Amino acid sequence: MLKLIGFDGDDTLWHSEGYYREASARFTDIVGRYVDLGDAQVQAGMLATERRNLKLFGYGAKGMTLSMVETAIAITEGRISAADIHALVEIGKTVLQHPVELLPGVREAVAAVAEHHAVVLITKGDLFHQEKKVAQSGMADLFHRIEIVSEKDVITYRRVLGEFSLEPGQFAMVGNSLRSDIEPVIRLGGWGVHMPYHVTWEHELENGLGEADAPRMLTVDTPSAIPAAIAQLAERAGT
Repeated sequence: MLKLIGFDGDDTLWHSEGYYREASARFTDIVGRYVDLGDAQVQAGMLATERRNLKLFGYGAKGMTLSMVETAIAITEGRISAADIHALVEIGKTVLQHPVELLPGVREAVAAVAEHHAVVLITKGDLFHQEKKVAQSGMADLFHRIEIVSEKDVITYRRVLGEFSLEPGQFAMVGNSLRSDIEPVIRLGGWGVHMPYHVTWEHELENGLGEADAPRMLTVDTPSAIPAAIAQLAERAGT
């Protein structure tokens, strides 16, 4: 039987990626004054810097801001002005201060699941920013535990399950990212409910899931469909 249900935070409970897309557009406007952003090498350089820095800065707005500054200096060969670097820092501050807007019906969905299962929030990113979002969401009271982690992988999920003294088959994860929310849990032997968000960061699109993994996961379009999906996975887990 399923005993524990995990929920992702960003773009599962509340909107997030849209603010990063806005920041990226503003970054493009600033750097576009110095270089041709249609150049494939420029685009490749920007993506490479962001990926490389994940191992140093982690996920979230602060790491994004540092990567924007480094990338801007590199691709403009140091020609970017101090004023424009300051503008990039301000972009990062704006992302850190964005309001927390819940997805429609998501609180009701989590509450419905919590009537039958223990629920835990497992979200990754900057600790201060995530703590702030959890507090502002007004949903902290629904969760038995809140885990803010630097990465969501097999090691992380195994640790969480160990602390609950649960086997992987007793756990299901709900989230928008196949890479971070679904694949690691299924690799452990758990279950997943995938709720795609209308925009997804390119890094989170990469995953190794295939047809053989399909029986252990379901896809839903809206939060209101989550409780029924969990009930269906619970039936599968009990057979």
